[in-house]
Amino acid sequence: MMRKSKTLLIYTGGTIGMMKSEEGQYVPFSVGNLLKYIPRIHQLSVHITIESFEKPLDSSAIGPKEWLKLVSIIKSRYVEFDGFVVLHGTDTMAYSASALGFLLNGLDKAVVFTGSQLPISEVRSDARDNLITAIEISASQKVPEVSILFDNNLYRGVRSTKKNVENFDAFNSPNFPVLATAGVNIKYNLNQVFRSKNKVSFFKKVSQNVASIKLFPGMNFDLYTPMLEQPKLQGLVLEVFGTGTVSFNKEQFSSFYKALKLATERGVIVMAISQCLKGELDIIRYEASSILLDLKVISGKDLTLEAAVSKMMIGLANFDDIKSVKDYLVNSQCGEF
Repeated sequence: MMRKSKTLLIYTGGTIGMMKSEEGQYVPFSVGNLLKYIPRIHQLSVHITIESFEKPLDSSAIGPKEWLKLVSIIKSRYVEFDGFVVLHGTDTMAYSASALGFLLNGLDKAVVFTGSQLPISEVRSDARDNLITAIEISASQKVPEVSILFDNNLYRGVRSTKKNVENFDAFNSPNFPVLATAGVNIKYNLNQVFRSKNKVSFFKKVSQNVASIKLFPGMNFDLYTPMLEQPKLQGLVLEVFGTGTVSFNKEQFSSFYKALKLATERGVIVMAISQCLKGELDIIRYEASSILLDLKVISGKDLTLEAAVSKMMIGLANFDDIKSVKDYLVNSQCGEF
């Protein structure tokens, strides 16, 4: 008799595990009540074990502390299980999936994030299909990386972003094809699956001394100068226009430019990414990008904001010198480029 695949279901909170209170507001309920809404889930050829955060969290409250808690759970039970499914709120799911993609090195098992736009307690909820499909994909052992399963599509975690608050197709991967599509059958895009050549290891630290600035026409750069002068600042993600143009001129020596230059000289690492969801940064194409070259800004290529920020936070925390951090940032670790 073939052994059933074993999946660990980790419940962090989010819309999927909510129901309406007497006041008409959505409130979380215990994970024990979650599966009663899917009575046939045990017909899957998968042995499911559930582990839950002590208190279910709205995803807006999930950050580095909770990322490391997820890493700790997965690490402690890595040998025991064939795959992992993380139930998570949608608002910051792409941040958490990106962070776990970088924190879990050399992954050779699936870690599938999923959730829902409507609570599982609602008649029209998308939670049932998302959860069952995520479990099936995790158990298949065909996609050994961190991913997001939503609305029948499987996306690479470090390539994903939330795009929609109204419809069930809440996520997309603007610069990378889907890893799988669930219809009558689950069709895997196996030639796109990332397979690490490294041994499994786990980062244990995340730096929170990272900032992000999104440029816009007419912005008053003086308002941002004090942030660049903060002694704790280690890294900055700069969201620039198009293929890499910026809206200030180094000849004018604005206070922002000088503060940015001083910051890089004292070791602050600056990475530029495009505000456009699709396409790659090219900071040598236009003269308006030359200031980035002058400041030795790292190109984030086609990284999402979620991947750029989390990669910066993890790189800064786990490498001791600037060169090692920069090497980590410019090279692909888990298929983010």
